[in-house]
Amino acid sequence: MRLLRTAARPGASCSTSAPKNGVLPVHEPICWIGAGCSLLAIATKTRPVIGPSWAGAANVISKRGSAAPAASATARHRAEIRMQFFIEHHDITVIALAGQEACRTMKLATLAALGLMVASAQRLTENYDESQVPKYTLPALLAMRSGEPVRDARTWTNRRRPEILELYRSQVFGRSPAKVPKLDYEVVTVDRQALGGKAVRKQVTVWFASRSGGPKMDILIYLPAAAKKPTPAFLSLGFSGNQAVNPDPGIPLGEEWVRDPATKAMVKHLAAEKSRGADASRWQVDKILEHGYALATVFYGDIEPDFNGGLQYGIRPLFFKPGQKDPAADEWGAIGAWAWGLSRAMDYLEKDRDIDAKRVAVIGHSRLGKTALWAGAQDTRFSIVISNDSGEGGAAISRRNFGERTEGLNTNFPHWFCGNFKQYNGREDQMPVDSHMLLALIAPRPLYVASAAEDLHADPRGEFLGAVNASPVYELLGKQGLGTDQMPGIHQPIMHTVGYHVRAGKHDITDYDWEQYLEFAGMHWGAR
Repeated sequence: MRLLRTAARPGASCSTSAPKNGVLPVHEPICWIGAGCSLLAIATKTRPVIGPSWAGAANVISKRGSAAPAASATARHRAEIRMQFFIEHHDITVIALAGQEACRTMKLATLAALGLMVASAQRLTENYDESQVPKYTLPALLAMRSGEPVRDARTWTNRRRPEILELYRSQVFGRSPAKVPKLDYEVVTVDRQALGGKAVRKQVTVWFASRSGGPKMDILIYLPAAAKKPTPAFLSLGFSGNQAVNPDPGIPLGEEWVRDPATKAMVKHLAAEKSRGADASRWQVDKILEHGYALATVFYGDIEPDFNGGLQYGIRPLFFKPGQKDPAADEWGAIGAWAWGLSRAMDYLEKDRDIDAKRVAVIGHSRLGKTALWAGAQDTRFSIVISNDSGEGGAAISRRNFGERTEGLNTNFPHWFCGNFKQYNGREDQMPVDSHMLLALIAPRPLYVASAAEDLHADPRGEFLGAVNASPVYELLGKQGLGTDQMPGIHQPIMHTVGYHVRAGKHDITDYDWEQYLEFAGMHWGAR
């Protein structure tokens, strides 16, 4: 939960007026000031509004802010945990305006008001009690669906791996186009004195259709300026435009999707100047460069905007059959589209002589961690695959029914997965796959799974167990898996061919995470 506080005079009146130009950027907060008490603003990248309208949200908070219901400490704590998970996993920003009762009133008002709105947006049936995890049996990893055991690398590679890949294509993420169209790559700028001479900055546009206004994505690349030979690289999608990666003024402001409050339609909008470097803590550009590696990033909204209905603005319609308006039940969802975009970025990196394309790691956080796993499962050119807090539908074992559930994913984000995945709402034990199988598709390439101790929504133990249960495939292929089924303590990373750590803190990607990924890359890529 990102909490910012600003001064406001006591007794200020409530305002629900629209922002300038009548357009509310989805990622930016809007403020309402409550009468004589603290109030807050709510905004989200993925949900332009929680509840019927921004004005409605303001009214609910306004009514509850000065008379928050009395509740027991235990009830408030449980509610706060639930709300914390919801806020963090939906990229909500909360701004408290300091008034007569500032902090405490803000918390109670948040819980009271958001509690009502979230109840209609998400069923709060998640389990966060380890003792309530049901007994479950994972689908056999080293056995064909017919029951035939898999005893050697050849059977895994030629038969079992394709069988699992097909299950994920038909039942979870959907099928991506079999044929890749010819794409147009345009190197827009190259600055060999970026970041005070520490970096070479390249900006490349990938045109998916034509340069006449069709879908395109912009790749931002930083390379160490002192590199004398092709550089290994980390490739990732970001939640914001590339300008958020670093305050570097040489990065053009990207476009973002905003909702017009008058028409309720989503429209493109140029990002604000103040968004430069807004997500810099998640990228650690200086550390990456110091280790001798490159970083390549793409705004995932360039590939497909992340809202239900965003399909029409992304790449998927380029592959529709004549007269088709929606994907078939086994065709790709947004995660499949984002993963496909990562592979197209990899296509470019293979062409760039400054990049060592044999040593490219794909990495992602949260929903983009799921995306990185699916990209790595399908595209074996990625030499390392890293999942940061990917949770349900990613590294976490679904059958544990801990934290976020399949139904929550399909209800809150119906565009992420293929249509067939919805049949497993509340029926995780009926799925023909589980996360250990997705992770095993990375083998024998290095795989790193990371969790955060307070990120119970993503089920840290379930993520660890996903890596544990994928390890037998690594061992079959002559590599070392995790080597233990005992979850390590906080800040005690395990690094073999499969790596894992759980760090202190919440749902995020931090400098600590990057320090482990850089060390892991050094183990497998060799010293620079």
